[in-house]
Amino acid sequence: MKPISYARHRFPADIIRQAVWLYFRFTLSFRDAEDLMDERGIEVSYETIRCWTRKFGQLFARNLRKSRSAPTGRWHLDEMVVRIGGQRMYLWRAVDDEGEVLDMLVQKRRNKRAALRFLRKLLKRQGIHPETIVTDGLASYGAATCELGCSDRHRPGRLRDNNRAENSHLPIRRRERKQQRFKSQGSAQRFLATYAAVYNTFNVQRHLIRRATLRHLRTEATAMWAAATAS
Repeated sequence: MKPISYARHRFPADIIRQAVWLYFRFTLSFRDAEDLMDERGIEVSYETIRCWTRKFGQLFARNLRKSRSAPTGRWHLDEMVVRIGGQRMYLWRAVDDEGEVLDMLVQKRRNKRAALRFLRKLLKRQGIHPETIVTDGLASYGAATCELGCSDRHRPGRLRDNNRAENSHLPIRRRERKQQRFKSQGSAQRFLATYAAVYNTFNVQRHLIRRATLRHLRTEATAMWAAATAS
């Protein structure tokens, strides 16, 4: 992983890492993160935290993605409607059958061209071909998978067949409400890409594992974050 440079910043690296972690790890606004830092005796403005998330968020996310293991071969794709700047747009998302967020893309359409663009980006980033691609009944997926030569792995179905992708939208909706909707297509794409990397690192299905296993996974996640944000 590429080391992170914190040069020419007044605050120490540990404070920057903590502020960025708080914002992306929990459903907080910049002012909430400022209050939490102040409770720890660190006086930093919410505008400074905003600048840190923009500058360091994508760098941290890049290193976190490199440290993740390969996803499973069963992918679930779906698109959700988002309002950005008063305009109706679509957030295309892909997760595997364990809830790992694979990729996302904010687009203005949900036609065949948009589906092709998202699938090409997804396949290029993952570097592997999936066993199955589960989607809803949107015809754009069928046309796109046919053109890419993977229609034999496409599994269109009803909403309940794609519950894994549908449920993965819930954290995004919570963040969207907290931010009072995304302000632009570019800022939404930047935030969601970084948020997904942090979410994948720290998200554990605690209701399915023992407490000892949970402690072990949390320790691993913390170590992974420390390595990804090291200078």
